[in-house]
Amino acid sequence: MSTTELAWFKSSHSGSQGDSCIEVAVTERAVCVRDSKDVSRPHFAVCRDGWAEFVAFVAEA
Repeated sequence: MSTTELAWFKSSHSGSQGDSCIEVAVTERAVCVRDSKDVSRPHFAVCRDGWAEFVAFVAEA
């Protein structure tokens, strides 16, 4: 799936200035992550279970 086919979104906690944000796109198998300031750079993908573990860890911090 190409980057343009993905439905990218930012967190509702992201500021309106557009700085220091990431965007995510959820697919059937993975969560893709990219830098919102430079969307021409490659994104990376994490399996959905790995993303869930990351989010749970951050929520505890």
